[in-house]
Amino acid sequence: MDDTQIKVGIAQIAPIWLNKVETAKKVISYIENAAKESCDLVTFGETLLPGYPFWISLTNGAEFNSKVQKEIFAHYLRNSINIERGDLKEVCETAKRLQIAIYLGIAEKAENRGGHSIYCSLVYINKLGEIKSVHRKLQPTFEERLCWSPGDGNGLRVHDLEGFTVGGLNCWENWMPLSRTALYAQGENLHVAVWPGSDRITTDITRFVAKESRSFVISTSGLMRKEDFPTDTPHLDLISANAPCILANGGSCIAGPDGEWIIPPQKDTEQLITAEIDLNRVYEERQNFDPSGHYSRPDITQLHVNRERQGLVKFND
Repeated sequence: MDDTQIKVGIAQIAPIWLNKVETAKKVISYIENAAKESCDLVTFGETLLPGYPFWISLTNGAEFNSKVQKEIFAHYLRNSINIERGDLKEVCETAKRLQIAIYLGIAEKAENRGGHSIYCSLVYINKLGEIKSVHRKLQPTFEERLCWSPGDGNGLRVHDLEGFTVGGLNCWENWMPLSRTALYAQGENLHVAVWPGSDRITTDITRFVAKESRSFVISTSGLMRKEDFPTDTPHLDLISANAPCILANGGSCIAGPDGEWIIPPQKDTEQLITAEIDLNRVYEERQNFDPSGHYSRPDITQLHVNRERQGLVKFND
């Protein structure tokens, strides 16, 4: 590869559902696989660690004061990730040891919000093993609001990666024009979109965002099949009774800055997907359209972004 190229990887995998210890081991194994393939970046799906809350739509999640919902949520909360207490330490150490950057979707129990609510967060770890941003999903989607809390703008940040400028959003945030704009305006040219897993979603939005932004877009999806529910899952009988054979079929893919496929959606199989991408392709496509540069009019329309991390209390000690 020349000095304008990098290699990227997508870990399209299923979690050891709602088991943070075992899922972290699986994540680390795929980071190691990506490093063996000489990837500069490896990406994982939305809340892959320790898993997406599939039970909500399968178990009447909107029932108020339900003992079933409380017990499953408590299990999820116990297995959610507390960054401040070191739950990502081994992942960060692996990134540093192997000199590979990571975008990882986690269910985060946020220390600064008391530690008892869950946020859908996308974590960027650089090649030095440093956590450079934790983006909490701005607006949980539909039934997700029964489980996840709304985030804030603190993680709307981009990062340098071997000459590229990389940023990322969670799932339907990728359909939020102003959230995308916040990243475009910071020079993003490699966009990572993470999903629980569905080619029905990734097929359209991946190419659209690539064409709109004139950037490379990586859509990283998880997998989830009925047999992926561990036997120790609370109320597994109820979940299994209503679960289809395939809950998330993947659909991970990569589009180039012209909106055309580099890798079309890949379905149903756990795999490490890799591709080499060239920054010159971005430069070529920005010649006729640059959404935050020559084709913007900040004298007429501007976006204001609040990146303050939100918390309930400010202590003056």
